[in-house]
Amino acid sequence: MDNTIVCKGIYNVGVRDFEIRDFHGYSTYQGTTYNAFLIVDEKIVLMDTVKKPFTEKLLNNIKKFVDPKKIDMVISNHTEMDHTGALPHIMHYIGEEKPILCSKAGKKNLEAHFGKGKFNLQTVSSGEEISTGTKTLSFLETRMLHWPDSMFTYAKEDKILFSSDAFGQHYSGPAAFDDQISEEEMLNHAKKYYANILLPFSGLVKKLIKDVEDMKLEINTICPDHGVMFRKDPLKIINAYKEWCEQKPSKKAVVIYDSMWESTRKMADEIVDAIASKNIPVVSMNTRKCHRSDIITEVCDCGAVLFGSPTLNNNIFPALSDILTYMKGLKPKNKIGAAFGSYGWSGEAVGILNSYIEEMGYELADPGLKVQYVPDESDFEKCRELGLKIAEKLENL
Repeated sequence: MDNTIVCKGIYNVGVRDFEIRDFHGYSTYQGTTYNAFLIVDEKIVLMDTVKKPFTEKLLNNIKKFVDPKKIDMVISNHTEMDHTGALPHIMHYIGEEKPILCSKAGKKNLEAHFGKGKFNLQTVSSGEEISTGTKTLSFLETRMLHWPDSMFTYAKEDKILFSSDAFGQHYSGPAAFDDQISEEEMLNHAKKYYANILLPFSGLVKKLIKDVEDMKLEINTICPDHGVMFRKDPLKIINAYKEWCEQKPSKKAVVIYDSMWESTRKMADEIVDAIASKNIPVVSMNTRKCHRSDIITEVCDCGAVLFGSPTLNNNIFPALSDILTYMKGLKPKNKIGAAFGSYGWSGEAVGILNSYIEEMGYELADPGLKVQYVPDESDFEKCRELGLKIAEKLENL
């Protein structure tokens, strides 16, 4: 089966990026795709482009269906450079006088990226429609999902939602559609993408889903700009977003820590074992062995997050500071928190961690546990007590 065919007259001409391993601090261990779509009708439309290094590959993919010079217009659903990097070369090739349809914010962004007056930018608004001949395309502005310019395009007759960065995944494996990958793997990629990109916009995601439902759009296929497309069960990913955007805490704890001479690690192990003894799911994550994007994926739906750090230069460990800065920006909500750590002589780390917990709006479940130098059995008992306290709070959610 040709995985480039979305439906009759609509093709995915995007590219796979097998080698990328970091996307704005997000680990992409299976690469990603930059999906772009070609509508071949009485008018020929290219929807989004790709990252600049893949420009020639995009042109070659288009040539499999039409001469690129026959493209009548381009739609830019999102102006971030992984979707517009190839745009200047593509427009030069097909004719810079041809229209680029975008949102009002999209026009502003494209002018900022490439210069005013360079392209024939035509703005569209929510509810506006255009005809390509046998197909009708309508637009829905989706501001801040996840840029101010973002919008969806909907192909009415084919019931296809082109969702830009929403519903995407950073994945470049063999699957092109959701019926070619296991549901578990697909949802794992999608959850990581949501947690690391869309989490701070959860309120807007909730409103958008309601707006789409109120519009009673029939959706047979969802085509995001990254990862697999959804044709088997598009409601599966919509319902997952419904759940994730609520940010309801689950009965799960995540323990995030770093250690200098293993003392804080030993404390973390005792806390984790105590939580697990109450049959509460718990994940232990060493900040120098777990990537920040995997940590935030686990934090996304947990009910409790515990931070452990020794004191270094009157502060917390650098790797933990990285995680906390990243987490504060993504704004996961509705959690309880606690801090622990060992120290040599000053011991500021736990107090600093408590301040982060309060800044993020979490309930401080405990004043924090500090141990000087190496923990002994009495210290381990305090660690177990902290773990049991967290487990009890989660049981009562």
